[in-house]
Amino acid sequence: MAEGSNGRRRFSDKWGKHELDVLAVLSSAFPQWLTSRQIAQRVKAYADSYGELADQAAKAAFAKQFQRDRAKLAAMGIAIESRQPEYSSKSEGQDFASYRLQLGDEPRIRLRFAQEDLPILAAANYLARSMSISSAPSQQQVQQHASRTAPRVPQTPIPGLGLDSIAPGLGTQAIPDALVKVIDSRRFAATVDVDGELLNVAYTDSDDLAMFVLQHPGAAIVSPQEAVDAFHRRLNAASQFQLADESASPASATVVSPSISRQSEDNDNEEDPEEMAAHQKKNASFQTGSEVDRRLRLMLFLSAHLGEEFSLEELAERFIGKPKNNDERRKHVATIHKDINTLTTVSDDGEMAGSQFFDIDWSLLDAEGIVSATNSLGLERLAGISPQYLSMLTASVSYLAHSPLLPEEQRAKAASLNKRLRQHVEPGEIPWLSLTGYEVEPHSFSVVKRAISTDSLLDMEYTDGAGRTRRKLVAPAKIFVDEGAYYTAVWTDVADAAPKDKLKYVKKDMTINKATGEPRIWQTLRLARIEHAELVKPTQKVDIPDVPVSELRKWNFDNGTPAVFITDQPHLPFIKTLSGATVESCGAGEKVHLTVSSDSWFVAFCISHARHILAVAPETLRTMIVARAQRELSVGQHDEPQQ
Repeated sequence: MAEGSNGRRRFSDKWGKHELDVLAVLSSAFPQWLTSRQIAQRVKAYADSYGELADQAAKAAFAKQFQRDRAKLAAMGIAIESRQPEYSSKSEGQDFASYRLQLGDEPRIRLRFAQEDLPILAAANYLARSMSISSAPSQQQVQQHASRTAPRVPQTPIPGLGLDSIAPGLGTQAIPDALVKVIDSRRFAATVDVDGELLNVAYTDSDDLAMFVLQHPGAAIVSPQEAVDAFHRRLNAASQFQLADESASPASATVVSPSISRQSEDNDNEEDPEEMAAHQKKNASFQTGSEVDRRLRLMLFLSAHLGEEFSLEELAERFIGKPKNNDERRKHVATIHKDINTLTTVSDDGEMAGSQFFDIDWSLLDAEGIVSATNSLGLERLAGISPQYLSMLTASVSYLAHSPLLPEEQRAKAASLNKRLRQHVEPGEIPWLSLTGYEVEPHSFSVVKRAISTDSLLDMEYTDGAGRTRRKLVAPAKIFVDEGAYYTAVWTDVADAAPKDKLKYVKKDMTINKATGEPRIWQTLRLARIEHAELVKPTQKVDIPDVPVSELRKWNFDNGTPAVFITDQPHLPFIKTLSGATVESCGAGEKVHLTVSSDSWFVAFCISHARHILAVAPETLRTMIVARAQRELSVGQHDEPQQ
């Protein structure tokens, strides 16, 4: 038994593959349950380190290491279930727990995917696994605290690592940076009832989720309970808002928010430089994960294709990525060869169970570099997708088919893939997914963004607030978000650059804007009201002045309401989203002045951030906020389950 210098047992893993050995031991024993002692005896690294678990220290050390390894496998999509309580070092007489692979009662689904499906499938898998993992801790509370009906599909499907076994090369697909950034920033998941439909919502924080709920009238958080509690805390705080002093200090600063302009690389308006760097670093390589993760993917793939032949080069490209040159190709092939050796190496004594995953035709491998595996340890049971995970994957593909998170050219492919996947899912078993902030992005976003990036004119139909629809030819300059809605700032002085057949749609607006005192040559149009938009090549370059978003947004507020709120501390991140607002010091926090065009948006905004807002003005808006908070609290109390 290995001992460290401090007298504690030091874990010994000569081959660096004990997690896979654990998997092989449990797979070869399935459906039988194995005790902690049996696992410790059969996995060589455990046996070397902890022996027969003859004393309390060995038992405690083994339990800690095994749970770490169990968690690693779970993160990679391999769940190990237990019966009997886990062994505790504090309980001398407790029996050993028993374990086995969690394979479920239903067979796994094996589909065939074309090479062109892989980029979309990889993106959908990234979203589906994120939704599953982020919601995992709350599954028990879904059952205990749900105030309404339970989700049609549980929030925690078994993650789909087995997808790699039927979609080889999935792990080498690059995930779009914008998608990774948006998904990763929404670290939590909740089930929300919206008009009787249950949505699995991924969100950034409790403020973010509260805004989502409040902007969907009739919505209620179903689970987890901590999300329900966090929402109620904000409602209680908002119901206590005081009336703010509306006086303004001359020493105030204007909030400047970014826009989506010609120079912008993506469409996220809430960019944080440090977060952006972190995401770029994370996504700089393929999504292959750790060495153990790669070997596990390779093992599942070979298990699902016993007897088939694959070249080392083919396997290297599928599980490491496309090489940049011959030197890198040789390194990748050598890595896969090493993986094969690891997966087929017996223990030192040749008898320890769980150390040899396959038999390999070594003569074929040595002569031609061809891998053909036989005699898997039952690991083919893990290959393919569980019905539960397929439903979540299908929901993710469907969401991306209608989302700006995928490049436009991939959305049609996503829609086609969605139709194929739906054929293998029972009706009513596909959950509704939503990412906070992205379900409201209008369908015209892509074409407007493309017009901006290509210096094109835009021929479109626009319906104003009074319901009048007119055809316009304009030059879009920027896209920005204001009060949760997307706007584009357009330049109307484009007659000199308009083709002759489009000249009649040019309407240079010379009416005076009350907010600015200047002609309305600039217009701000709501993207949701743009229809039938087409790009038009200008006859000459349009010279568009560069105007900050804080100035452009003033064009929205001829009839806006001046509003004020006071915070309990300075430099809060959500204030950065209020372009054109003025901020001044006020006690321990800040006083924020802004013009509000939508009362309902301001009500939702203040309640969502109520943990940091102390007072609001004017009284009319404060009264609306308090009334909405009280109404939501009364509905929540009415829906509480009877104890």
